[in-house]
Amino acid sequence: MQSNKLRMAIRATAAVTVLGLASQAQAFEIQAGDVNADIYGYARLTATYDINEKITGDDSTLAGDFGKVSGSDNEGHFDASATQSRIGVRATLPNDFKIVVEGDFASAGNFRLRHAFGEYNGVLAGQTWSNYNSFTGNTPTLDFNGSAGWAGYQARTAQLRYTTGGLSVSVEDPKGSVTGATTVIGGETVSTKKDTMPAFTARYEGSADALSFAAAALVKQNAYENVVNDTDDTAMGYGVFGAAKFKASDMISVQGSINYTDGANSYLYLSGASDGFVDANDDLETVSGIGGSLGTSISLGNGRSVNLVYGMTQMDVDSAAAEETRSNVIANYMWTPVQSVMMGVEYQYWKTETKGGDSEDANRLMFAAQYNF
Repeated sequence: MQSNKLRMAIRATAAVTVLGLASQAQAFEIQAGDVNADIYGYARLTATYDINEKITGDDSTLAGDFGKVSGSDNEGHFDASATQSRIGVRATLPNDFKIVVEGDFASAGNFRLRHAFGEYNGVLAGQTWSNYNSFTGNTPTLDFNGSAGWAGYQARTAQLRYTTGGLSVSVEDPKGSVTGATTVIGGETVSTKKDTMPAFTARYEGSADALSFAAAALVKQNAYENVVNDTDDTAMGYGVFGAAKFKASDMISVQGSINYTDGANSYLYLSGASDGFVDANDDLETVSGIGGSLGTSISLGNGRSVNLVYGMTQMDVDSAAAEETRSNVIANYMWTPVQSVMMGVEYQYWKTETKGGDSEDANRLMFAAQYNF
């Protein structure tokens, strides 16, 4: 019967892009029975020149990494990569049921799952952006990681979430680490950290005239259990953040965020800190930190914009040799010559500092060309 036959219609307009020259943006829509699906994504070239030392991270996107800022004086490194390119499918089924599956090639060129979730009647289940997260206060950067101190966990995690209006609550796979939570079994060092409960989050986002804002809170439990010496302990961790964007005019916006964590430092963006440590008495002690960012975006018209952002994180550490502060400054020029084509150049300054005042820094340049469909 005709009603049992698969009916598919594919509508597309082709994109032709060579060195920033492009025609109409490409879009794909697939219809199969009651399923409407969009195929989307982008192809991207990223190129960097590390002036002082190579601080490129390990995910092959050429993003900057505070952990690589060491003062090695190994100057002058050029890299180029297309592994940030991504592709995704967004499908809508009857009764307003939605599914998204998306990935990129940031894992050394291998396909990496970013999003995989379904959503119905306000209930989301699967992997997507953490609910303890907001992009409201973020300033656009070419760098894949961006500014230190952005609001919350700027990555994706498995979760169950419910949203009504501007309020959303979630139960999520917890993130974090505990320093010293290891033991030796059979000559091998193994972790004694364990997760005994999920992370619980709540977030509210809203707007009023020229102001957009977001606030969120998170609570989770840190734990370890060492079966070799029969020791264990738990400690609660939490975090709170606020983010806002103010559109001062049609040309200028100011945006930023502030985030405080205690025992939940994986949710303090780019802090690189553990949630706590096991002390000499085998007690689990938490570590607190604070971070934030402040930036501005200026539209120059004709698809051109300038963005500037400063971000930082500061940990409450005791040792003079321990890393206390991370900060970076990012300034870029972005150009969208036609719809769905973006090109840009960016300057980045990265700095780390210990509690005792010793510091290291690095400068780098980045170029990007991105073609969306």
